[in-house]
Amino acid sequence: MNEPIVLGIETSCDETGVAVIEGTDVRSSVLASQTDIHARFGGVVPEVAARAHVEAIRPLVHQALSQAGIYSDQLDAVAATQGPGLAGALMVGFSFGKTLAWSLGKPFYGIDHMEGHLSAPRLEFDGYRPPAVVLLASGGHSQVAHVEEWGDYEVLGATIDDAAGEAFDKLARYMGLGYPGGPAIDREAEVGDPTAVRFPRALSDRPYDFSFSGLKTSVVTYLNKARDEGTLPERRDVAASIQEAIVDVLVEKTFNAVDATGVDVVAGGGGVLSNRRLRARLAEEATDRGVRLLVPEPSLCTDNGAMIAVVASQRVIEGAAPTSWASDVDPGLRLG
Repeated sequence: MNEPIVLGIETSCDETGVAVIEGTDVRSSVLASQTDIHARFGGVVPEVAARAHVEAIRPLVHQALSQAGIYSDQLDAVAATQGPGLAGALMVGFSFGKTLAWSLGKPFYGIDHMEGHLSAPRLEFDGYRPPAVVLLASGGHSQVAHVEEWGDYEVLGATIDDAAGEAFDKLARYMGLGYPGGPAIDREAEVGDPTAVRFPRALSDRPYDFSFSGLKTSVVTYLNKARDEGTLPERRDVAASIQEAIVDVLVEKTFNAVDATGVDVVAGGGGVLSNRRLRARLAEEATDRGVRLLVPEPSLCTDNGAMIAVVASQRVIEGAAPTSWASDVDPGLRLG
């Protein structure tokens, strides 16, 4: 069969993403960011996010189809994120996608947001095939998964409290670096000393699991004490030290999984994978161990419609049953 043409919609949090792909070829990918809207609040406000998705989604779908050079009736399927994420935000994209598919007489697929991140490297790397170990790190999730086949995933480890992206956001806000925190700390850390402060690396006795709440407490305690004593270091050095603590743990847990599974492919997805220090450290470790690293460009690491569409494309190729018209969003959906 010809490669399926799929429209994917992503509205799990604060980005409205719509894309059209043909197989794994991205024909269009458009995004409406809400960063400026939520920056004044220092974080995502769910009700505000949902309203912004409502305003953005219809024109973005038209834009994606226009840029792809196709009419809606040429689609083979429509897909949208079913979960996890913010309930109101998910409902906007899921309901719109399902209605569009129904009106066109096309199959509809509800897709796991994290499976989208896991599959995103397929859009850039033709040779991305299971088995692989995948690091998934975003504002709401930090996981290490073993991909045995497409659709067959084992989550080896996950965060027991805060995700890496959440730690970046909260610590950046505390330090006055603004929102979103990940890019802000990345920029500040670029000229900082990552060895200035040795912050803790938690759960050394658990090879795949993450914990970042203790890091947040440690940083706040350290900064408060340093202010009182008049020994506060340069903000750039604190940022670099925070970043190094998070990156150390993400890299260590990922390659613990590589050692355990014996795979020779490591992939990554999620907004935290846009961090330059993390990408460099993963590349160094992969080179040292002789494994292939597949981390897509930052625009494919952050939330986007193409990653949702590529999962649905695989479903179409496999002849998988579409998602029921009676289905609903699942904010707590778990990978695998």
